[in-house]
Amino acid sequence: MGISTKKRSIMILYSSSLDLESHRVRIVLAEKGIPVDIIEIDRYGKQEDLFELNPYNTTPTLVDRELVLYNSNIIMEYLDERFPHPPLLPIYPVTRAKFRLMIFRMDQDWYPLVKTIQTGKPQEQESARLKLQNGLLSILPLFNEYEYLLSDTFSLIDCCFAPLLWRLPSLGVELSPKHAKALIDYSKKIFQRETFQKSLTEPELELCRKK
Repeated sequence: MGISTKKRSIMILYSSSLDLESHRVRIVLAEKGIPVDIIEIDRYGKQEDLFELNPYNTTPTLVDRELVLYNSNIIMEYLDERFPHPPLLPIYPVTRAKFRLMIFRMDQDWYPLVKTIQTGKPQEQESARLKLQNGLLSILPLFNEYEYLLSDTFSLIDCCFAPLLWRLPSLGVELSPKHAKALIDYSKKIFQRETFQKSLTEPELELCRKK
């Protein structure tokens, strides 16, 4: 039987417990302090309720009364506009465009490498690890300019970057303290945020315990 969304006064998030895109939406929800019912979905299992709401049957899927959203970037920007405090995107169009480009880079270049490391053949995995490591090292100069990534305040970019960084040890991607100190320090600062800790699922916490 499908779930009735019209009678629900609280948001519902269909989330996969180890999914990068679900994780970044959970971080936004935590940063905003938004009350939400989180339903963890096995991405490889069948979920009739989710299929009725989202024709792609994917996570994350957000239900806000009659509104159903099922793209993580759309969800995050909707939440930032619907709950403007604290703001996670800048007000200036040029800066917003730069933020969106950085998130696009993560989505196009780095997130797919994570999937390859997790599911690819050994040779593909090793190549993906090297590409991901080099990609992360290439942005090190940005941390000399800002406290966070492209900003002096925590933003939507950090919400997208943090889930990837959290998974690096479990992916076998190592960052040298000698060559990547700024990125390591940034990671520790992000991971210590109460909102980040609140966003973690039990399987994501297990990733840390296995480090």
